[in-house]
Amino acid sequence: MTKKVSLFCFLATLLFVALPAVLFQSGSALSADFDLIVANGRIVDGTGNPWFVADLAIKGGRIAEIGKLDVKRAARVIDAKGLIVAPGFIDVHTHIEGGIENFPAAENFVRMGVTSAVTGNCGSSELKLGEWFARLEKLGVSINVASLVGHNTVRRAGMNGDFDRAPSSEELQRMRDLVSQAMRDGAVGLSTGLEYIPGTYGKTDEIVEMAKASAESGGVYATHMRDEGEFVEKSIRESIEIGEKAGCPVQVSHFKISSRKRWGASIQTIKLVENARARGQQVTVDQYLYPASSTGIGILFPSWVFEGGAEKAKERLIDPATRARVRKGLIEKAAQRGVPDFAFAVVANHSANQSFNGKNIAEITKLAKQKTDLDSQAEQIIEIQLAGGAQMVLHSMSDADVDRIFKQPFTMIASDSGVHNPDSASIPHPRGYGNNARTLGLYTREKKLVGLEDAIRKMTSLPAGTFKLWDRGLLRPGMAADVVIFDEKTVADRATFQQPKQYPAGFSFIIVNGQVVIENDKHTGAKPGQILRGRGAAK
Repeated sequence: MTKKVSLFCFLATLLFVALPAVLFQSGSALSADFDLIVANGRIVDGTGNPWFVADLAIKGGRIAEIGKLDVKRAARVIDAKGLIVAPGFIDVHTHIEGGIENFPAAENFVRMGVTSAVTGNCGSSELKLGEWFARLEKLGVSINVASLVGHNTVRRAGMNGDFDRAPSSEELQRMRDLVSQAMRDGAVGLSTGLEYIPGTYGKTDEIVEMAKASAESGGVYATHMRDEGEFVEKSIRESIEIGEKAGCPVQVSHFKISSRKRWGASIQTIKLVENARARGQQVTVDQYLYPASSTGIGILFPSWVFEGGAEKAKERLIDPATRARVRKGLIEKAAQRGVPDFAFAVVANHSANQSFNGKNIAEITKLAKQKTDLDSQAEQIIEIQLAGGAQMVLHSMSDADVDRIFKQPFTMIASDSGVHNPDSASIPHPRGYGNNARTLGLYTREKKLVGLEDAIRKMTSLPAGTFKLWDRGLLRPGMAADVVIFDEKTVADRATFQQPKQYPAGFSFIIVNGQVVIENDKHTGAKPGQILRGRGAAK
């Protein structure tokens, strides 16, 4: 018995000696009041109010206290003297399905301060959200995830046969039921992609019915509108009408002017949003801070080309007579953008021939065909589509419109990006690596279009309030401990259109649900992300 007691005491002594090296960074992790204190930082709390100097304590994934704190009460201390301490950024427009499963660290997001992402945008989402959420929870991810349910996804699942028609009453009810189920699974609203098949065939009344199903569970209506260029005002009016009839907030995705013929029209489009808000209707917008968009090459084609699915589209593109009609349609659609040729359209990723990546259609046509005329460029686009399609970057916006939209109090910041493989040969839009840093560096510090506190509000409390993520977006005791620590003097995007896969500068620490995920420009491997379910989720 004496030997056993002596052995126990010897092991306990060894454990006590070892504990300081493992757990004691300030106080003992076993006895500390807090897991972490961020000390001496300039706190920008997300409200838009001026910064103040204070310490911030975290316990159990939540903010425990803010004020002058004894750092000895924490197991670990981060000295944030001279740095900004802000809520984690919420990216309200992403497309992370299919990417985060393979790259759960989501480094291109978290390294620019994004701690929460809203996906399922532009009408495309996972259909069975409950099952997808469960897979992510089992996998473990580094950022929090919320999702909309996509109208295009629901339309494909709920309708039988061709899509270029109104749904039958039975199909409409089936679609409505799918939206309601997604809301019970935890969706935060309904999204549409009205420039894409099959959503483009949905009439206003159909979308109102889907939006009503979202509204019944407290969801928003987020829309990629029918047109963002020549007929943008008409599209905004339809978006506002849908929200009004459905009784739900309207969120206009990647708010922009995408036709050079309409540059300057943001004056009118902003007024439409202001007027709706003046009438008492909740309308907000998001944008990425670049004068170029990104989507699939299919956006360049007339929508009728893709009716009936991929095989039907292939038949049309192979048939000589129809192919000539498609070339004409491509040229006409480019003219609507106010561009002289297809040099505005840059290939980001074409798997069939990655030498095309980073080159515009005019350059590719000259290399491949030794021709520069518009008909040859249109033919080249058809060939790329037949060879598997491509992700594109489209340069058709003006800096003046981007600046004007950014300054509006109802504008949020969103990347419209997915989770990227940094080692692939693709040359994606730089917004997926630099959007939030660009907001803080170029648009806030250098251009001085808004103050620092308002820039942070656009990325934190405004998104949280819009999507009803009530425990995010502010630094307050009791809130989730999503925290970004950065240097406002050096924060900057490094990603360019030529070399987009570059992480930003200036971020010291990124904390998600109380765990440090980025520390001094390195991912810690932590995967503390949570699923952020909407208020209609089944308990």
